[in-house]
Amino acid sequence: MTHDPQLAHLGLFDARVPRYTSYPTAPQFNSAVGAGDFERWIAEIPDGSQISLYLHVPFCRRLCWFCACRTQGTASNEPVIAYVDTLKAELALLQQILPRGVSLSRLHWGGGTPTLMSADLISSLAEAIFNAAPMAQGGEFSVEIDPNEIDDARLDALARAGMNRASIGVQDFDPMIQKTIGREQSYALTRDVAERIRARGVASLNADILYGLPSQTGPRIADSVQKLLTLSPDRVALYGYAHVPWMSRRQQMIPSDAMPTPEERLSLFETARRLFTWDGYQEIGIDHFAKPDDGMARAQRAGRLRRNFQGYTDDPSPVLIGLGASSISRFPQGFAQNDSATAAHTKAIRDGRFSTHRGHRFTGEDTLRGRIIEALMCDFCVSRTELLKDFDVSPARLDALFQKAVREFRDMVKVTPDAFVIPDRAKPLTRMIARAFDAYDAVQARHSSAV
Repeated sequence: MTHDPQLAHLGLFDARVPRYTSYPTAPQFNSAVGAGDFERWIAEIPDGSQISLYLHVPFCRRLCWFCACRTQGTASNEPVIAYVDTLKAELALLQQILPRGVSLSRLHWGGGTPTLMSADLISSLAEAIFNAAPMAQGGEFSVEIDPNEIDDARLDALARAGMNRASIGVQDFDPMIQKTIGREQSYALTRDVAERIRARGVASLNADILYGLPSQTGPRIADSVQKLLTLSPDRVALYGYAHVPWMSRRQQMIPSDAMPTPEERLSLFETARRLFTWDGYQEIGIDHFAKPDDGMARAQRAGRLRRNFQGYTDDPSPVLIGLGASSISRFPQGFAQNDSATAAHTKAIRDGRFSTHRGHRFTGEDTLRGRIIEALMCDFCVSRTELLKDFDVSPARLDALFQKAVREFRDMVKVTPDAFVIPDRAKPLTRMIARAFDAYDAVQARHSSAV
C-alpha cells in the first residue's frame, strides 16, 4: 500500500480518534449506571446462555514505562493474595445471581500481569470461576503471560486449569528500544517461554507487538517482526504505541523527541504488515493478523468477526462480564464499569455489593451506530440490507448517515445500493471514517493518534 497524498489532505497525520473497542467509547460513560443496573442485566441473561468472562489483575512486579493501562506495582505477594480473595468474593456474588445453566464461551485473564499469581493462587482462582460457571464445550480460556514473570509451576497450573490460548507481550525485540520503554525481554527468553507453553499442549499462541515506539526504524521493526515470525504465533496484534505522557505519568520516562512522526508511524506499520502477509498471515481488521486456519481468520471470512475491549474476537456471545477493578462489562442493554481504584473496588466487594460506578445505557441510535462502526472496523464495509433488517431505521435515515461520511471523505468511501464500503486505499482512515458515525465524540485530545 503506497501512501496516498489524500491521507494527509484528510488529516490522517494530525487526527486523534478513538480505537472503537466499544460504542459509545469509555470516555462517554457516566454515573447514571450503577450496581443495580449491573445486577438486573445479569439477571436478564437467558437461562442456558453462553457468556464471556474477563478477570482483571492490575498488579505488575515492575511498571513498563510505555504502558498506559490501569496497573500498580508490587514487590510483595500480599496485595496479590488479598486481591485474589476479592475476586473470589466477587465471583461468589456473581454466582448468586447468574441464571441457570450459564456457561463460558470465553474466559480471559488480563492485566497487569495475571502470571504474577503463584501456582496455588492460579489453581484456586480457576476453581472458583468454574464453580460459578463451567466452560462451554469448545470454549476458549486465554491468559496474558509476561515471559519475565512465569515459571514451570505456574505454567503447569494454567495448563491444568484448562488454558488453551496464551498471549505473550513482545512490544519490540531491539534491546535499545526495550531499555527506552522500560521493558527488557530478550528474544531467547520469549522463545523459551513460547516453547514451554506449547510443550504443555496449549493449542494457540497470541503475540502483541508495537509500532511507533521511540527510535523505531524500518529495519528495526523488520528485525523484530522476523524474530517474532520464528515463534509462529497463531495471532498477532500490531498495535500503535499511544504516547500520552499527559495521561500516563510513567510515559514521561520516555523521551518525546525520539518518537517517530505520524508519517513514519504509517511506514513502520506498512513494513510490519507486509512481512506478516508475506509469511501467509491473513489481515484481520485494522491491526491484527492470523494464520488462515485460526478461529479469528475463519470468523472474518464468515462475516462473524467482532470487536471488544480486548481488540478483535471471534466470540459470538452478546454478554461480556468483567470482574476486578476497572473491568468493563457489555450487555445488550449497555455497558457497566467497576470502580477503577483497587481499594474502592475491594471495599465494595467486602461490603457484599458490586463496585459498578459508571457505564452507559443504550438509547436512540446507539446500537445502530455501534453496529455500523463495528462492521467498518472489522470488515471495512457494512451491509445496508442487514441494517434495514436488524434495526428500526428507515432507508432515508440510513442514507443520511452514509452521506454524512461521504461529504467528509468523498471518494475515499464508496456507497453501493447494498453497502457502505471503505476501499483498500482508505483503510488507514478507518478509525476516522468510523468517527463520522459517532454521535458522541467531539474531543480529540483524549484519544490516540489515528495512525
